[in-house]
Amino acid sequence: MKNIKSVLLVLTLLFSQYFIAQDAEQLRLYRKDFKAISGKNTVTITSYKKGDSNFVYVGGFGGIDVYGIDKTGSLTKISAHQLYKEKGPARGMVVDNIEGTDYLFVANKFGNVIETHKVLKNGSLKRVSYVEDTEETHLAVGITLQIVHMKDTSYLFVGGLERTTPGLSCFRIHKDGKLTHVQSIKDTEEIHTDGIIGMYVHKIKEKTYLYTGGFQDNGVSGFQVFDDGTFKHVNSIHDNTTDRYLTGAYPVTGVQFGDQYYIVVGHRHHKYYTRKGFIKKTDFVYHGDAVSVFKIDESGALIPHSVLKDDESTKLMGQTRIEVISVNSKEAILAVGTRDDAAIQLLKLSVDGNLVPLHYLETGFSIYYGLNALTIGEDKFLLAGSQRFDMGKVVSYKVEPEKVNHDRELLKHVVILDYKESATPEQIEEAETEFDNLKNKIPEILNLEWGVNDSTEGHSKGFTHTFTLTFSNEHSREIYLFHKEHQALVKKIGPLLEDVLVMDYWVKK
Repeated sequence: MKNIKSVLLVLTLLFSQYFIAQDAEQLRLYRKDFKAISGKNTVTITSYKKGDSNFVYVGGFGGIDVYGIDKTGSLTKISAHQLYKEKGPARGMVVDNIEGTDYLFVANKFGNVIETHKVLKNGSLKRVSYVEDTEETHLAVGITLQIVHMKDTSYLFVGGLERTTPGLSCFRIHKDGKLTHVQSIKDTEEIHTDGIIGMYVHKIKEKTYLYTGGFQDNGVSGFQVFDDGTFKHVNSIHDNTTDRYLTGAYPVTGVQFGDQYYIVVGHRHHKYYTRKGFIKKTDFVYHGDAVSVFKIDESGALIPHSVLKDDESTKLMGQTRIEVISVNSKEAILAVGTRDDAAIQLLKLSVDGNLVPLHYLETGFSIYYGLNALTIGEDKFLLAGSQRFDMGKVVSYKVEPEKVNHDRELLKHVVILDYKESATPEQIEEAETEFDNLKNKIPEILNLEWGVNDSTEGHSKGFTHTFTLTFSNEHSREIYLFHKEHQALVKKIGPLLEDVLVMDYWVKK
């Protein structure tokens, strides 16, 4: 088994090196598919390879949706599952193999439980157990889960936004998926575990270290994890106004280059929150948005290393998720999901620990922890979703080199409609007016023209109405596609349609 894992690791590194060697500066995000979800919104996304199949798990308020994803990025709905007491949302989700069985672990945010679901052969789920919050643990308003594999046992670490007694807890994972409590520590002024929204694990010289972000106490902390699942504090780094940006510390991830270890931390600054009483410490200073990089020394301690500040060329306002797309011996490609910029920003992390911005895509929807990177063969994908209740979608993107220089072109988006025989003239006229009026509601539409079919050649196949929209770039198309006004129109006229045909093409300016 170890030899197989070694071969797979070598192949993964080779694929990653090939991917990055294609010139990171040319990497772009190309939307491949999107599907409706049964949950009320998309809060968390994770993925898992089981045998020859890849599965996607989308968690939101009330439930979890399961999809298959193929090598083209196409999504196929498999099943839907209710959360405990139909609460939620499903916030932290991690899936892994525990002693031969695949399990999905879910932090049911407002259900105040950690759920264990067995992953069946077709990717669907069967809940096998759950653990409720107690006075000894810190599971209330659960948000983040992290699996830590030790020598003989695997453990599940749990963090969240518990209002009265925040902290960090560890549970042993048994072969049947059940959890037993090992240790919990309460938050103090010394450590940053109040509002753990991100966690990451590094293995350094046969020692295991867990790093957490503290949303409410504006910092990051490191802990050493021992073979029995107990853990102790190593060091903590607090926010300041000079060489780090940790107010509202949110996503946490890590990258290893040989014997160089880094922790990468983003933040959704407290200035973006307007709810009274939600932010505990209101004397914060807003000094901008940035991604902070910390180096790890031999003792596992965090050392401030570098920052990438947001500017007019980047989209880093309100970072909620950072995903590692690929790593080779020289650099890593990362994706940052943002709630306030409503975008996915690609970054390059060099071996010396410095971040460089690459291309970004304005998705047209805010991202709230719902971003996941996965590799299928040699291809890299991102899965994204939004907490918006009016959207209800999961979206797949492929990360690949730019196909055409679109800066010199305009994008045409053609929508051709075939109405049902049951649609009345009044309904069709109202739909025409509302579609045409999108140009007054969505500024990204440069031009919109439409007409009713006048062809007599006999090849219209029942289609009657054609709408042609012009956009200046792919960002504008995405903003239009997922705009609340467009989504409302789709929901309204969708039941009137027998069929729809959509085509996009680029033209010279």
